[in-house]
Amino acid sequence: MEQFGFVSARSEAQAAEAAARSATAQIGASVRYVAGGTNLVDLMKLDVERPKQVVDINALEMSRIEPMNGGLRIGALARNSDVANDATVKRDYAVLSQAILSGASPQIRNMASTAGNLLQRTRCPYFRDLAQKCNKREPGSGCDAMEGHNRMLAILGTSEHCIATNPSDQNVALMALDAVVEIRGKSGNRNVPIAEFYNLPGTTPHIETVLEPGDLITAVRLPAPVEGAKTGYLKLRDRAAYEFAVASAAIVLSMSGGRVTHARVALGGVGTVPWRAREAEAVLVGQPATREQFVRAAEAALKDAKPRSENGFKVELAKRCMVHALTTVSAA
Repeated sequence: MEQFGFVSARSEAQAAEAAARSATAQIGASVRYVAGGTNLVDLMKLDVERPKQVVDINALEMSRIEPMNGGLRIGALARNSDVANDATVKRDYAVLSQAILSGASPQIRNMASTAGNLLQRTRCPYFRDLAQKCNKREPGSGCDAMEGHNRMLAILGTSEHCIATNPSDQNVALMALDAVVEIRGKSGNRNVPIAEFYNLPGTTPHIETVLEPGDLITAVRLPAPVEGAKTGYLKLRDRAAYEFAVASAAIVLSMSGGRVTHARVALGGVGTVPWRAREAEAVLVGQPATREQFVRAAEAALKDAKPRSENGFKVELAKRCMVHALTTVSAA
């Protein structure tokens, strides 16, 4: 394993300063925060992540789940199990609880943090294998996944430089809930809507988020629940547990008089980022909550899909996943 510096931060300010200072002092060197370590430590063992400085933030007071402005504030260090089993989350944001519980294993959920999940990196086999070309791991090296084993990879938001899939379940639900990410940085604090937090790969797939050197995620905010809204998460996968999504759908739906008045749809397992299906939402709002309309919404959501050699089946699978999720939620 590569040598790296290690700092245990005792405050948010100390954590951000340590990370920013290390990034400035070692141009080109990476700095990583560590909480549960369920993703970072694995990647360090594989030699994919090679940080020169690791900042331990587990001592920080950032694990509370508390009401805020009619909604909910989830601390960056709140463990996935705590979030999924929180009474308010289960009552008002059930889609988030369902999404988290569909991912990983109980042991990992007990360790994994909310912010760590936000920053979870792709499970693309070419990203994790140093013998393969990967623009996300080594910019400009190429992408062997394009013509390789790409069954599990993305069909939405791809570019000629990267087709890696975002692996998170949590973040698909957060996208459907219009979550906001709290960030503390050297230039002050800012709140970023999750829809603006992730970058599409484009020509720079290694730049995955809007975070700047030294930025520290402090919390995720959920707005007040939409009155009368029903929510749900459906995950399709190769086995029933401890598996990543082949396709998934997070739904937030309100209806009145048999018509959809509010719709949020996000997809997982098919996008290079947690995918907000705005085209589907536009088709749904103001229209009858019928299967025929759900099919039209699914068609709209997947119209720009760009499958590769092995993942063309995902187009139809994602459509069916969305239709089934919408049908289930609307009938609840």
